Formats: sequence, structure tokens, C-alpha cells
Amino acid sequence: MNVVLFILHNHTQVLELTLEHLWLVGISTLLATLIGVPLGILIAHRIRLNRPVLVAANIIQTIPSLALFGFLLPVPWLGARSDRLAILALTLYALLPIIRNTYEGIRGVDAAVIEAGRGMGLTESQLLWQVELPLATSVILSGIRVAAVISVGLATIAAAIGAGGLGEFIFRGLAMVDDRVILAGAIPAAILALLADFGVGWLERRLRPR
Repeated sequence: MNVVLFILHNHTQVLELTLEHLWLVGISTLLATLIGVPLGILIAHRIRLNRPVLVAANIIQTIPSLALFGFLLPVPWLGARSDRLAILALTLYALLPIIRNTYEGIRGVDAAVIEAGRGMGLTESQLLWQVELPLATSVILSGIRVAAVISVGLATIAAAIGAGGLGEFIFRGLAMVDDRVILAGAIPAAILALLADFGVGWLERRLRPR
């Protein structure tokens, strides 16, 4: 109850930090999708690139988030704005599930369907847009859903470099040893993660091939 009263009493700041959190997650997930989906398509058609791309994405995942923020701080232009730095870091972390699911979705299309398309005279580009991507859409969206949920959680750490978001409450609460302040950041972040999971999951089910 104390947490609820604290949130109600500070609702303006909670809303402001929630919007900042949404901005960081939304932009980074969009950028990761714009980069990850084409990369997944590329390695699905150029198998020799599969291993290096996926290994690079896996290595990024193993770097602790605070360490990655520290590595990027000296980078010109990025280090001058903490929100830019946070968006880049979150984008890098979101790449792996999107690349992997896009690859698996494209490679999972039935070879007989591909051959039937070629038999009808479709070009490789037409096969991609009219056959492979429509059939792989639900799998690709599953990767985007995982990336969005990961980003919601990692975005809380962006407050450590002054990028804003709900992590500000969490770090402030830790410094004050105040559970109310910690939960004022953690609860809205958890709700955002659940909404992202539910929303993209619903879209994924709607677009699943019948």
C-alpha cells in the first residue's frame, strides 16, 4: 500500500520516467528490427555468413550492460548524449533474437513451397516478399517480442549513465535503501514488459500462417 501511495503522490514523475523508458525501448527495438531482419534474411540465403554474424551477436549478449555503456562512453557524438549511448547499447542487445528468429523463420519455409514458387516463374526477390517473409512473419515477430522484453529490463540500467527511464527510481531507492522507491521503478517496468510481451504476442498469433 505504501508503494501505491508513493506512486500516486509522485504520479507526474512516474509518468515522465515511464515515457522516457518507452522512448528508449521503442527506438532501440525499431533500430534493432531494421538492422536484424535484413541481416537474418542475408544469412538465411548466404549460409557462409551465418556463423560469424550469429557469433558476433552472441558475443555482444555476453558483455555486461554496465561494461558496454562504459566501452561506448568515449565514442565521439555518442558519449556526449547519454540517451544516444543507451539506445545504441539496447539496440546491440536486441539484435540476437531478431537475427536468429528471422534466420530460422526463412530457413523453416518448406522447400516444396519455394520450388513451387520458382516453378510459377517467381524471381528470388518475389519469392522473398511473396512467399518466405509472409510465412516467416510470426517467427520473426516472436524474436521481436523477446527483444522488446529484454530491452524493457535492460533500459532500467540506462539510468546509471543519466539516460533517464524508470531505472532512476530503482537506483535512487537503492541509494536511499527505500523499497518504495525501488518498487516505484520496478513495478511500472514489469508492467511495460508484460504489455510488450502480450501486444507483440497477440500480433504474432494473428499473423501465424494457417
